[in-house]
Amino acid sequence: MASSPHNHHGRELELDNDENHHLVFNGDGKSNTHVPKKPKLSSFITESEIRSEFAHHDQTVARINNGSFGCCPAFVMDAQRIWQRRFLAQPDDFYFNGLKKGILHSRTLIKDLINAEHVDEVSIVDNATTAAAIVLQQTSWAFSQGKYDKGDAVVMLHYAYGAVKKSIEAYITRAGGHVIEVPLPFPVNSNEEIVTEFRRALERGKANGKRVRLAVIDHITSMPCVVIPIKELVKICREEGVDQVFIDAAHGIGCTKVDMKEIGADYYASNLHKWFFCPPSIALLYCRKSPKVADLHHPVVSHEYGNGLAIESAWIGTRDYSPQLVVPSALEFINRFEDGIEGIKKRNHEEVVKMGKMLSNAWGTHLGCPPEMCASMIMIGLPACLGVSSEKDTIKLRTYLREEFCVEVPLYYRPPKDGEIGSLTGYARISHQFNEALKKSFVRRITAMFL
Repeated sequence: MASSPHNHHGRELELDNDENHHLVFNGDGKSNTHVPKKPKLSSFITESEIRSEFAHHDQTVARINNGSFGCCPAFVMDAQRIWQRRFLAQPDDFYFNGLKKGILHSRTLIKDLINAEHVDEVSIVDNATTAAAIVLQQTSWAFSQGKYDKGDAVVMLHYAYGAVKKSIEAYITRAGGHVIEVPLPFPVNSNEEIVTEFRRALERGKANGKRVRLAVIDHITSMPCVVIPIKELVKICREEGVDQVFIDAAHGIGCTKVDMKEIGADYYASNLHKWFFCPPSIALLYCRKSPKVADLHHPVVSHEYGNGLAIESAWIGTRDYSPQLVVPSALEFINRFEDGIEGIKKRNHEEVVKMGKMLSNAWGTHLGCPPEMCASMIMIGLPACLGVSSEKDTIKLRTYLREEFCVEVPLYYRPPKDGEIGSLTGYARISHQFNEALKKSFVRRITAMFL
């Protein structure tokens, strides 16, 4: 800690860390937090600079699982520490003078990134699972209050994220709603297969004079991972009279194209700690302006209840809000890459497809979907000799890969269909984020394992 020669009313207290960031309290009691800008680069970020930004990663592990937890560069982590220290140094100043302005700034940037109409349509929450709870809570109230009839339907994909499935059970089934799962084929060969099954599910939901009140649609399914044709499915929902559409896009922003005006859904949630380089955890929740938005509330009720979802979500009690405040720093880091986020998405897609084809050729298997139906993650069939025949087998194999080969990769068990013989039942989901060191390490280790 270093202090200036001033004291009493004219004092300045300066808290330094190793990165030469400063938290300064001036004589009027107000504080200024700044993260010094890095020297302006004459060119885009280099491979060595990328390695430096992610030097905190365990270099002994080939982590091909960016999809689960994301990754955060040192530049953004430094900015996060500044916000955390500002709160700890003077919580009252942080609350009254920094928090709301900082979150509004992040929301404004997100609004532009997703092409929303107005910043009031954008809330920031801690996770896409929380966003799902907000939407499902509103739907459950509609059932409980008699706005929806018992037996009216909520439609979701069979491959919906497990936590969201549990939320639908907790909020919808208990309130009297009928839940319909859309069975999706896997491996999948075309968008038409998904569209056909979705139409059939909506027809089941409308049987016997009932209505489909909510459709919960993944933008990119988690396991197995497939990019869903959401624009087409939203259009079908409008044609078939579905009341509301919620897109669960945990893997959306930073991974695939996200444009609210093009998608046309009522609600869209996406994590920013997976593919947008923010620290965990932060998610956006887009709510298209309509009279129904007034019924949306954060499930954690605090002092801001009733002031609108965005304001409610910006303060749900004392906790670490720094992930929500570093969106500007994450965007600054992203813009150091050629073509920014679009360039990153394009290169990630190209690289993960290249890796997937290399492995499927080496193993004599196949991809889980055509390359155009994946973004920055892809499914590859595992060699049949591994004998994956149950979920338990995938857990054992994943543990073996972690402990014996230092490879971290999610595995998926696909139960064989009735009468199916000799089909692949084990798949790996690999992710590619812009870090060449991890990719090369993975290729070396996976080659040693199976070739």
